[in-house]
Amino acid sequence: MSKASTRAEGARTEFAGRGVAPSVGSNAHPPDSPWSTVAWGTLDATRRRTLLDRPAQATASETRSGVARIIEQVRADGDGCLRALTRRFDGVQLDGLRVDDAEFAAAEQRVSAELRAAMQRAADRIRTFHAAGAPLPYSIDTAPGVRCGRVLRPIETVGLYVPAGSAPLPSTALMLGVPAKQAGCPNVVLCSPPDAEGRVDPSVLVAARLCGIRDVFKLGGAQAIAAMAFGTESVPACDKLFGPGNAWVTEAKQQVSTMPGGPAIDMPAGPSEVLVIADAAANADFVAADLLSQAEHGPDSQVLLVSDSASLIERVKHAVAEQLRTLPRRDTAAASLQHARWILTDDLDVALQVSNLYAPEHLILQVERPDAYLDAVRAAGSVFLGALSPEALGDYCSGTNHVLPTYGAARAYSGVSLTSFMRLITVQSVTAEGLRAIGPDAVALAEAERLHAHARAVSLRLDALDAMASADGESGA
Repeated sequence: MSKASTRAEGARTEFAGRGVAPSVGSNAHPPDSPWSTVAWGTLDATRRRTLLDRPAQATASETRSGVARIIEQVRADGDGCLRALTRRFDGVQLDGLRVDDAEFAAAEQRVSAELRAAMQRAADRIRTFHAAGAPLPYSIDTAPGVRCGRVLRPIETVGLYVPAGSAPLPSTALMLGVPAKQAGCPNVVLCSPPDAEGRVDPSVLVAARLCGIRDVFKLGGAQAIAAMAFGTESVPACDKLFGPGNAWVTEAKQQVSTMPGGPAIDMPAGPSEVLVIADAAANADFVAADLLSQAEHGPDSQVLLVSDSASLIERVKHAVAEQLRTLPRRDTAAASLQHARWILTDDLDVALQVSNLYAPEHLILQVERPDAYLDAVRAAGSVFLGALSPEALGDYCSGTNHVLPTYGAARAYSGVSLTSFMRLITVQSVTAEGLRAIGPDAVALAEAERLHAHARAVSLRLDALDAMASADGESGA
């Protein structure tokens, strides 16, 4: 047995008990195995839709009802309920919910100068990228005497959710905090779950301070969303909520956004996902690393490889198994790989069609001349072109935002941007000349819609202008 075969056999033995087996050939798996390669061209429309289904959100009905109870409890009992829920879910008793100056100072001491410098550079790139895409005010004459424009106003109070779970996410604090402050939001609130000692992760606190955020609360889960949505004695009520999270957080965001007086939300942002399109010349180790970088987020994350090369798919499966062995979070990644999809297409044009149907949060094009395929991308949260553009750079420091739509929401939603933190308000002013020019059109349309008060609001003014003109004419005579 060759050394390569020995390594593959060792990986197969190690992960067989977890339901994950690396591939060494197209016949190594039963047809319905998560490691089976599926030929897209052999599937009918129904089977294609089924293949691209996301992992089912576990106990969805229980999550919905549980979240509803938490929201109701937080609205009724405020801070007391937040402390009780934090004790129950996070296993820690909190005296105060707000992070104080001493905790910020302690966090600065615990974060290395190297990490702080990296976060500062990442924040600078995020700021540069978002500034280039900032919306602009404008005004224009749409008819003689009719001036229409748009002015920009920051959202007054925004709430940012930074998950912790099994790992802290200071990058999310940067992705949300930088554009929130850049947009000029007067009040920025950040919630992140406490650790077993009742502290928010120091790297998250340093990231928050780098963004100029001082209102940080030691709260996680649906209770944090409820607190920011409606306010408590300590936590301000917010006009819009931002940030990714688990199924409970995502459900809470959606529920509060539909309640009377509830906040707006950025988007549905649930479990992470990536779809990689790779051709025969792609580096299998690079592709495997990209797949695993998303699989390690959580057991409900999903990764997909779509290729026109069966050989490449098999090489990537083998590379995934090899790299998985050395990952500290291999159990999490292995669970995620149970939802993986390995899809063989006739050509790369079909691969792009598959991607557009799935509408991935992250799309990686590891193909020759990736720029040539960008125009074919119709639905994706963020796109990474070429072998040297790993998705991990977008997660941290390239400058683009990593808070992106998931679960197919990229068909209609965009990732967080500077515009997400702003209100775009239209303005119009009309002179007598302008009213005479466009008023009759408004009257005609209003009467067609049988909205006679609308028509009268215009016609009364037109009549008044006619009367004034007539009076001026008579006085002139």
